[in-house]
Amino acid sequence: MTRNEILSRVDHTLLKPEATWADIRRLCDEAVENHTASICINPGYVARAAAYLDGRVPVCTVVGFPLGATDTATKVFEAKTAVENGAAEVDMVINIGALKAGEHDYVRDEIAAIKQAIGDKVLKVIIETCLLTDAEKEIMCDLVCEAGADYIKTSTGFSTGGATFDDIRLFSRCVKGRCKIKAAGGIRSVEDMEEFIRLGADRLGTSSAIKILNQQDTGGAY
Repeated sequence: MTRNEILSRVDHTLLKPEATWADIRRLCDEAVENHTASICINPGYVARAAAYLDGRVPVCTVVGFPLGATDTATKVFEAKTAVENGAAEVDMVINIGALKAGEHDYVRDEIAAIKQAIGDKVLKVIIETCLLTDAEKEIMCDLVCEAGADYIKTSTGFSTGGATFDDIRLFSRCVKGRCKIKAAGGIRSVEDMEEFIRLGADRLGTSSAIKILNQQDTGGAY
């Protein structure tokens, strides 16, 4: 794949709590220069980033992040506010405890409520694969699709592990084209990025893709 083909699938990400506006502005500039799919930032910077970018790159933000343990009304409020502030995409974290307790209707209804709140904006659902069994991941593939979300996403990057090739294989097998797939967390090489895409990932969530690609020979394909 070419450098540009990879970057067109990257959500250029900065979610560190210590990130300053200067850091976010730098992220925006890098995203514009490299034509990434979006920037992914914490909600407090959405309005400023959206104004600064002025439509040049979509702004993505996170909801219920990183634990997913806030209630549905809070997540819905976060999502609506983010969209009002200029976010084009929302990455929400499911209530992992509810899933593990078998409260599947709750999990599905929460995703659906957030999707309804943001309308035609893109909703990605983070299921935190490192905390789930394969059976729970398979259940989440169905719940995400049934709720009308646009993407299922592996990880926050703040738990015990990130995306794995096995998880993307499982997603591809279980969603069967009903929604798109985002791999996030622990993507550390060009080979990782290419393999995740080959296995079915439509988006990659990473803070380091541009840096990794800039360290490679930029002559064309990798």
